[in-house]
Amino acid sequence: MQLTDFVNTIGKDLKNRYGERVHKLTLHGDFSCPNRDGTIGKGGCTFCNVVAFSDESQSKLSIAEQLTLRRNEVERRASKYLAYFQAYTSTYAEIALLSSLYEQAVAESNIIGICVGTRPDCVSDEVLNLLSSYLMRGYEVWLELGLQSANDKTLKHINRGHTFSQYESVARKARARGIKVCTHLILGLPRESDSDYQQTLKQVLEVGVDGLKLHPLHVVRGALMEKAWQANRLPVLSLEKYSQSALKLIQQTPTNIVYHRISATAKLTELIAPLWCEKRWPVQNRLCQLMSESGGQGYMLQPNLEIAHVSP
Repeated sequence: MQLTDFVNTIGKDLKNRYGERVHKLTLHGDFSCPNRDGTIGKGGCTFCNVVAFSDESQSKLSIAEQLTLRRNEVERRASKYLAYFQAYTSTYAEIALLSSLYEQAVAESNIIGICVGTRPDCVSDEVLNLLSSYLMRGYEVWLELGLQSANDKTLKHINRGHTFSQYESVARKARARGIKVCTHLILGLPRESDSDYQQTLKQVLEVGVDGLKLHPLHVVRGALMEKAWQANRLPVLSLEKYSQSALKLIQQTPTNIVYHRISATAKLTELIAPLWCEKRWPVQNRLCQLMSESGGQGYMLQPNLEIAHVSP
């Protein structure tokens, strides 16, 4: 069983549209974050220690050097790439600097587009106009928005620093310009349950979205949540619970929406809990098993369909 048997993945979508495999190459633009530098807050989101998710040493390299490094890691698996500005808030800079960095990325051979990871409160009309200019030049453009939850009480509790309405405004503006929006959601945030996850998905779908990323909450060294976990005040999801919760969301997602990720990992040197987040395959295999038994993406939207079982 493969994930693509059940889910419309970004890899599957890109291959269908470009006729060959396309890989994301992660880049570090040496950006900061307004929720860390004091502009809107200090300390960042309570779950955040970005060092656990990106290589800080990469920021010392030029965009061209980073692309060469990442391309060498996947050159046998792809010949076309998306430049993915992943670390921190990749629209949080003067527009001239953003233009320079994005331009350096698309100047490299075999780069067919850009993905930009950011916060909903850091996407101005100027940024949207800049991104749409790459669309006009024929590039693929994805705006990846870290929403995490549509519940404003949860967003305040985790010190996120923005509201759902800010997300909604930016998502609508971006899609009106033709920019594809990929929304990041976290399962397992404090005080949330399956009903909260499903309500978040419902609101995101109502606004309109092109892609989704699901992440299990995991506690990393240096995050504010580390103290709560150490004091036994922060439960984390088991692999089985996460798989069951993610399954419900996937089954309630229309099949035209692209999943960029169904889980996430962290290095064991940074990861505190849950330890199953160290590896990608256990949760992916479990989700494939569950979907083979009860239906894949969009199944709950078509309740009269029989389950198509896939043999291992």
